[in-house]
Amino acid sequence: MPPASVEITRPLEWMDTDAAGIWHYSTTIRFIEHAELELHRRLDIVEVTFGNTPRARLEIDFRTSVRFGDDVTTTLAVAAVGRTSITYAFTLQTPRGLAAEGRVVTVLVGGDARPLEVPEHVRKALLEGGTV
Repeated sequence: MPPASVEITRPLEWMDTDAAGIWHYSTTIRFIEHAELELHRRLDIVEVTFGNTPRARLEIDFRTSVRFGDDVTTTLAVAAVGRTSITYAFTLQTPRGLAAEGRVVTVLVGGDARPLEVPEHVRKALLEGGTV
């Protein structure tokens, strides 16, 4: 089975735009995190990962603007699982085409903010979860 992935479609809301009705660049992060949360919920690993996976790296290439009311489809896929890290690849699409793409790396940490090894059941869910 392929690594876990999820596709979420939701409209761009007014609060996510600038005065011209075009998305603010920071909106992409919220769309990515929404997809990540949904992926982890569907894989039943959210109790291990959420609140414990700060971002270590974020790369976004913007391709076209998104306007108020546009439907945005975020696709988030597991690209790699390291000893303590999870790497995702993502795209954000609109009816006009690719709006943004990139990668985000998170690190699993404990209460003391030190990296933890990704538990085997979480690793398996991420690497073998398929489209959820």
